[in-house]
Amino acid sequence: MSVSDETLVKDAQAGDARAFGMLVARHYDRIYRLGYRMLGQQAEAEDLAQDICAGLAAKLRSFRGQARFTTWLHTLVLNAARDRLRRHATHTRAADGWGDWEKGRRATISQGAEEQRWLAEALELLAPDLRATVALVLGEEMNHAEAAEALGVSEGTVSWRMSEVRKRLRAQAEEEKLA
Repeated sequence: MSVSDETLVKDAQAGDARAFGMLVARHYDRIYRLGYRMLGQQAEAEDLAQDICAGLAAKLRSFRGQARFTTWLHTLVLNAARDRLRRHATHTRAADGWGDWEKGRRATISQGAEEQRWLAEALELLAPDLRATVALVLGEEMNHAEAAEALGVSEGTVSWRMSEVRKRLRAQAEEEKLA
């Protein structure tokens, strides 16, 4: 019989290192996957996952159980990824200029199959809130209500965002066909 996340969280909050270890082991892949979907690079996602796991014991003190642990964890990962994206964008503009940033972006996107490359490029152009919504709904297979809870928005907002993403992807595909 598997121990619930809630039990592991309570035990970890009380200082049980074994419970904390089990919690990290259980959710590490989830943290990494969501980080990868947000950041688009394996090394960045690995660094993000390690940073989150390293700081999780301290952050766990703020978990109050008002939402499911996984919802709280998704929010934590999304916020950390957004911060990393903002820092990276600022650093890239300041250090390399827009030309080098574009070259780096294209080099990253060129990895993988052509369809994955196109989709990654299209998703990269989305605002972080739309990208986070896609990562949760499609990547983590959450329903709109779960994604809304993790993002701190209404279910209708999640539905609108997904509709907006589909509309933008269709428009971009059509635009590329005409070019």
